[in-house]
Amino acid sequence: MEGISLEKYLQIVADAYYGYMHYLINEIMYPSWNNYFWWLVGLSLAVWALEIVFPWRKNQGAIRKDFWLDVFYMFFNFFLFSLIIYNAVSNVAVEAFNDFLGWFGIENLVAIEVSSWPRWAQLLLLFVVADFVQWNVHRLLHRVPTLWEYHKLHHSVEEMGFAAHLRFHWMETVIYKTAQYIPLAMIGFGLDDFFLVHLFTIAIGHLNHANLRISYGPLKYVLNSPTMHIWHHAKILPEGTYGVNFGLTLSVWDYLFGTAYVPREGRDERLGFEGMESFPNTLWEQLTYPFSSKRKPRRG
Repeated sequence: MEGISLEKYLQIVADAYYGYMHYLINEIMYPSWNNYFWWLVGLSLAVWALEIVFPWRKNQGAIRKDFWLDVFYMFFNFFLFSLIIYNAVSNVAVEAFNDFLGWFGIENLVAIEVSSWPRWAQLLLLFVVADFVQWNVHRLLHRVPTLWEYHKLHHSVEEMGFAAHLRFHWMETVIYKTAQYIPLAMIGFGLDDFFLVHLFTIAIGHLNHANLRISYGPLKYVLNSPTMHIWHHAKILPEGTYGVNFGLTLSVWDYLFGTAYVPREGRDERLGFEGMESFPNTLWEQLTYPFSSKRKPRRG
């Protein structure tokens, strides 16, 4: 086993920052079919256009409340946070975890070999496993008081629109990706395998938060939708619950485990959480809120 050294980890950090900076510049400067940046821009513009042409809430403006703040969060969480912190830190954490496993003679975590499967089957398995992990993490973000303090930011949206999808605290990136790492590693996937799956989940996530009336007919028991997800953001929750409709892309988990809740069309439901009036509305205060002594009691 390779010895653990400070120099090795410092080199990982340096390579991560340099590599990601180079990657991001190329993403912006050279559009291509496997380019996250321009796919995000294209999907966002397409869903925004649908909101403008077919708005569910007719009295909601195309430039809704906090629209530009949410657009900033969309690019910050998707790109800048990775550039500034997460990419380097996660690479160090993965290397340290592998070194730890090496102490016990474990060279990798792969428990199910899927490389011989058809590509479509690999992607389907990746999608289903990742979505189930995310569903469970999402429940914990509502159930565990400390985690809820991070998740409040996402629920501080008062008017739903596509960009609200990626309005969340940067710690959620850490929590979700940490929870996903081991299950995906055990079936031979790394987070780099996500491209097609990720594009699909971004599209569904944008639609779920959009000002659109979509329910997918019989597929509502499989896919999340705006008419289902609006109840997840409703200010008034069913009594005795910490939340409902936790599915990110798939709704099936909520129907299977009894957390689905669509009592009626929720077009005009008030959004947010109890005590939201005291939640900060500026960027810096929102990002530092979970660490502040001014926090208010949790939801539920």
